[in-house]
Amino acid sequence: AQEARTAAENLLSAHGAKQYVVKALVLTGGRGKGMLSSGMKGGVKVVDKIDEVEDVSSKMIGYKLVTKQTGEQGVDVSRVMVGEALDIMRETYFSIVLDRAAGGPVMVGSPEGGMDIEWVAEHKPDKIFTLPIDIMAGPVKEKVMELAANLGFDGELRTQACHQMLMLYKLFSEKDATQVEINPLGQSPDRGVVCFDAKINFDDNAAFRQKDMYALKDDSEDDPLEVEAINCGLNFIKMDGNIGCLVNGAGLAMATMDIVKLHGGDPANFLDVGGGVKEHQVTQAFNIISSDPKVKSILVNIFGGIVDCRD
Repeated sequence: AQEARTAAENLLSAHGAKQYVVKALVLTGGRGKGMLSSGMKGGVKVVDKIDEVEDVSSKMIGYKLVTKQTGEQGVDVSRVMVGEALDIMRETYFSIVLDRAAGGPVMVGSPEGGMDIEWVAEHKPDKIFTLPIDIMAGPVKEKVMELAANLGFDGELRTQACHQMLMLYKLFSEKDATQVEINPLGQSPDRGVVCFDAKINFDDNAAFRQKDMYALKDDSEDDPLEVEAINCGLNFIKMDGNIGCLVNGAGLAMATMDIVKLHGGDPANFLDVGGGVKEHQVTQAFNIISSDPKVKSILVNIFGGIVDCRD
């Protein structure tokens, strides 16, 4: 809580912050409407005074936050983020995604920001604007300016929005991202165009050249078995059943789980060892599955056509 107070003091001295937002840093959605075990409602708070930053932080850190995504068990809050609270005059949506049909990156924008973009696409498709990008040449500034105009930005704000979009594409490209989503890309009366919230996904296949970024990954909230599986090069998702599944190939793994359910069983996990799995990885896979106390039996379904089973 003291560190949160220091962060607020730094925001005051550096930016003249008038309000502060305190967010519980946990990997779950719906934080604003969640409930903390301290009795405080909401894992996102906007406050006016530095003393309030410290007080709110003390009621978040060390407590559990229960949201619609966590279930009744909730998640432990060990850190908070303190930022400057800004007014939002208008909200738009912007993202960059890899699109199979376009064969590369596509910028997606909508003047209907701050809401579920899938709902907008379904009910207001005319409010969705796309701009395919030549991955070799990069974005064309004039086209990006047109996209900014379609999002409702005029004059200097249009230039600012274009600059933000170009910088976000630079991030997308240099960091091997598969998705950069800003929702909302908002208009503030004091700061112009601001990226208020972001979700970024990265290509795990590029982890070898993004070591500094991947070193920032926080596994503290992940299931320990899933973390161990990732470190072993296995695709593993823990479930609530008692029949462990060891399969090669994601499609076969899904089909195997369906068969287990069809015959009245309940799978304990999804585990795809992949086509190039080695003997030591199979051993690790068995260890991971059997370390789950709920597992009573293990079903092995290996397609020998893509895995060398001679050993």
